[in-house]
Amino acid sequence: MRAPKILAVASAVDLDFRYGCTPAWWQLWKGLYEEGADLVVTPYRGRPVESPWWRTAPNPTYVEGESFARARDAVARLKGDTHLRRAEENPEDGLGDRMTREVIWRWVTPRWRRHLESLIERERPDAVIVFTVPMAHLRGVPTALRERFGIPVVFYDGDVPMSLPEFGGMDTGFNWYHQADPSEYDLLVSNSEGGLERLRELGARDTAAVFWGADPDFFAPQPVAKEMDVFFYGYGDKFRREWVEAMVGGPSRRLPDVDFALGGRDFRADIGAARLVGDVPFNTFATAISAARINLCITRRSHATVHASSSCRPFELASAGAAIVSNPYDGLERWFEPGSELLIVNDADEAVAAYRDLLGDPAQAEAMGQRARERVLDEHTYRHRARQLLELVGVGVTA
Repeated sequence: MRAPKILAVASAVDLDFRYGCTPAWWQLWKGLYEEGADLVVTPYRGRPVESPWWRTAPNPTYVEGESFARARDAVARLKGDTHLRRAEENPEDGLGDRMTREVIWRWVTPRWRRHLESLIERERPDAVIVFTVPMAHLRGVPTALRERFGIPVVFYDGDVPMSLPEFGGMDTGFNWYHQADPSEYDLLVSNSEGGLERLRELGARDTAAVFWGADPDFFAPQPVAKEMDVFFYGYGDKFRREWVEAMVGGPSRRLPDVDFALGGRDFRADIGAARLVGDVPFNTFATAISAARINLCITRRSHATVHASSSCRPFELASAGAAIVSNPYDGLERWFEPGSELLIVNDADEAVAAYRDLLGDPAQAEAMGQRARERVLDEHTYRHRARQLLELVGVGVTA
């Protein structure tokens, strides 16, 4: 049997950067390994990180990337903030953005082209997949690789719709699609079904949706005591501030005997009486989920309003057997059955009622979590997603 070989160009492999997609990439890459793929991962930011499931190649512009990050952090500190923030709607593609791209095209892009050409010559992969690297930064590279080596080059955008120009890629420092050419790629894979039409408008020739999922071995129910009543963990509350207030701030005041806990940082909403527990290391996240009687899935407005724009959290919570309460999320019923595998609340009153019901009937909460995990095992593991991705790319295990 010949294993399909994939060269993966990754936004990052180091979990310390707190990029939302990186833990998901780890799980997907493990799924690709379990499906028989030979994976070589080269990071766009940070150093390569070895694992049992993939091999690594270096980052040819490590110094440049870290220098840029330090400069952004310094500017943010001068402004009295932890990071530079973009407007929440239609952020401007300003002079600084354009100047940054010019520098990247002159210095970074040519080095990445040479680096990838060298890797392809050495590894002879069946395909190249670019995982959430700002597309504009590699402008011209996919065309050059295809013309020289005749292999498919695929872009996997795991941040749609946040990555689209109208949202500006959160606060990453880059507008991915400004002056990019999606038509250079043979296929553009997205976490969002509803975002595919917009990607085609931007120039993608072929698109497909591969939703997020969970590794059920890692996100599994843990035998720990319940230490929190209602728990939410997230990378801040941008684009979901109103729902943090509706599902945490208001209810925590109305239910003074209920322990509300928030994990993460950069919460600017009114969180009421909820306590902050700080960052939750990824290797303890499943334990934190199991330590809560109710886990909240509060999805950002962009994902919640563009149909079937998957985020990692509902799958991770479900895989861990959590009793999930979610804000309204267009397309959530594609993956889980509301009322049976999770609950959806439309305002603070419904949130309060849901919390009272689930906290008053622990057996009901546990049964709902068990049904959610069974759904993940049946349909939403990263082996399911890896198999789908290999089929879309046109590679698989051959005799």
